Amino acid sequence: MRRRPSPEPPAVAAARHRAGPVEWEIAGGSVIGDRYPANFDVLHVDPALPFAAVADGMGAGEGSRMAGATAMGTMVQQVGAAWPAVGPRQLRAAVRAAQTRVRAAGARLAELTGCTLTALLAEPDGEQAWIVQLGDSRAYRLRDGLLELLTVDHTMAWLGVVNGWYPAHSPEAARARYRLTRFVGHPDEPEADLIAVTPRPGDVHLLCTDGIADQVGYDRLRATLAGRAPTEAVESLLADSLAAGGRDNATAVVVRVHPASP
Repeated sequence: MRRRPSPEPPAVAAARHRAGPVEWEIAGGSVIGDRYPANFDVLHVDPALPFAAVADGMGAGEGSRMAGATAMGTMVQQVGAAWPAVGPRQLRAAVRAAQTRVRAAGARLAELTGCTLTALLAEPDGEQAWIVQLGDSRAYRLRDGLLELLTVDHTMAWLGVVNGWYPAHSPEAARARYRLTRFVGHPDEPEADLIAVTPRPGDVHLLCTDGIADQVGYDRLRATLAGRAPTEAVESLLADSLAAGGRDNATAVVVRVHPASP
């Protein structure tokens, strides 16, 4: 493990957007941690649209870097071009384009080229939002004090634990944790999960890579999301990931839903 100098506070991107009867206050940030020499996570907080996303490259090589950058760039371009007509059809088309471009990039590299992708996008009227999920980054929602994991990890570990093949903290589960069943760049170009959510004032959403999910416990996540504004919550979660050992790149996006200003 490399030694990390005392870090500067991470730069946090922030935005606020109105969507119909609600406003989305969004903040996101990322840290390298202690394991890798560079950050292979990719973060997007859109300056113009109620849209945010995280991606996590697989491994620590050029394929990892290329996959994350390509997938995120493609999603941003596709969502922006489709706006304001955003829904399942447009999002599936955006994911297909990301798959195609990452696969093409991988064909030029002699190494694994893939990444996770988790995104949250509100429709213009604010009545509905969509979560896009591929891989094992995650989306949580805090509502009325209950923190729920809204996404499923696309890993053999998730399948194994849910189906009782082995205990959650077993060596078998630990090994299966890194065997993704779906990701951007997969040779079969699998579809993403699309999850519809109805925003309510007071809701708080968290998008995060496994550098947060694997190192920051449930109670700490809930307390941080409940008690802090998005920018402060992001800074706190990133600091928690480092305090827990910094075993991975860590990226968090926090989205708080407010009533729209008159």
